[in-house]
Amino acid sequence: MHTLLFHEPGHFHAALLLRTQNPRIDRTIHVYATPGRDLDRFTELVAGFNSRPVEPTDWNLRLHDDPEAHGDLLAQLIAEQRGNLVVVAGRNEPKLATIRRLHQAGFAVLADKPWIVGPAGLPDLETVTAGPPLAMDIMTGRHDVVNRLCRRIVADEDLFGRLAAADRGRPDLEFGSVHHLCKVVDGRPLTRPPWYYDVTVQGDGMVDIHSHLVDQAQWLVDALHPGSAGAGPDQVGVRAERDDLHTRDDPGNPERPAIVIERAERWSTLVPLADFTESTGLERFPAAVADQVSDHGSGPVLALACNGLIDYRLRRVRVRQRTVWRIRPPEGGSDLHSFAARGTNCTLVVDQGPETGGRPDVRLIPTGRRLRPDLLARHLERWQEDVPGLASEQTDDGHRLLVPPTMATPHEAAFPVVLDDVLDRVEQQDWSSRAAATIRSRYRLLATAQQVAVHAPPMS
Repeated sequence: MHTLLFHEPGHFHAALLLRTQNPRIDRTIHVYATPGRDLDRFTELVAGFNSRPVEPTDWNLRLHDDPEAHGDLLAQLIAEQRGNLVVVAGRNEPKLATIRRLHQAGFAVLADKPWIVGPAGLPDLETVTAGPPLAMDIMTGRHDVVNRLCRRIVADEDLFGRLAAADRGRPDLEFGSVHHLCKVVDGRPLTRPPWYYDVTVQGDGMVDIHSHLVDQAQWLVDALHPGSAGAGPDQVGVRAERDDLHTRDDPGNPERPAIVIERAERWSTLVPLADFTESTGLERFPAAVADQVSDHGSGPVLALACNGLIDYRLRRVRVRQRTVWRIRPPEGGSDLHSFAARGTNCTLVVDQGPETGGRPDVRLIPTGRRLRPDLLARHLERWQEDVPGLASEQTDDGHRLLVPPTMATPHEAAFPVVLDDVLDRVEQQDWSSRAAATIRSRYRLLATAQQVAVHAPPMS
């Protein structure tokens, strides 16, 4: 039985880890947090899980908010040692320093992304990924059924071919996402903390959603070349280049970086005060963001630098990531996602948005020739073990893969699965140098992209 500790759970992802009851976790959860809005929102979400009519949870939150005996709440948590696994999911700016203190005190840590808001956190990153105990970031994408299917397709040279689109001047892997500041999570309007709108605390458009997308790229590349996306510290380098890159990511030469950034851009979303108020409950922009606020005639507007594009090469695989934040989704809509993997035999395309009814639309588009029906049929049968009930239908340009609706789960449902995976690792004392190197290279990439990013015009 594990006792779970939470330190300053200011992001709603912290509560989502408790969305379902886990028999391996003691029902008493110890929360070390400063009284205020962040703590109130966390306790409200957990209370909602406890009181829902269907499969209610039974968590007992025990709050610790008196740091006088130890100087600060983190020191109190470390001194009392009430559990062995600490969840850190709040303000991003102090996150890596917090993880480092917990790591050095011997606690396993599960921390929400991103771990970094800029290069200043890199020394702490090196410390917490250099050796045990376990420190993992919350990456839900690897547990999504469509993402698992895509990984199997891209790794199948017989069906998909090889990633070769870069030879044609296009990315091998291309990710796109559109998220919304005003949204509904687990059936309720989401209240964001005011600091979420301060990029010096939350991080800007180069580090937040991009951490998920880099993780997906690393996962896909690792399926093609096991171990290459999480190379050891002596083999991984991240630097910005703008010349011919074809020979600069040779994995056999440790002097050449495994990750090379070609382009990085960031731009702002304009957030009117009324929308900020709807999102946070505050009637004024905080003083901390005053230098990003201007009057656009109808009232004050915040220029939130939350959008970003990164072009880079990961072990010769060319990747493009583009993330955008809008104010709110269209009526009845949600966040939008797109993905393309371009192979020599076919292109794999995934779209999810209003035009797909909010469900992933997965298509295989042959490159220059039709996919043999018998070849696709054999693969469908093989994929049944991971996606029971998977079927296909022919389209004008190829084939659509039909994932059964029962296999699709909401994003919120992945968080308890991530927690279960971390519990497995804690019980098996499974600290992986390869996994740690993957985390390290991920945040090195983002910190460097932030340093070299150019600013583009804002979007409204």
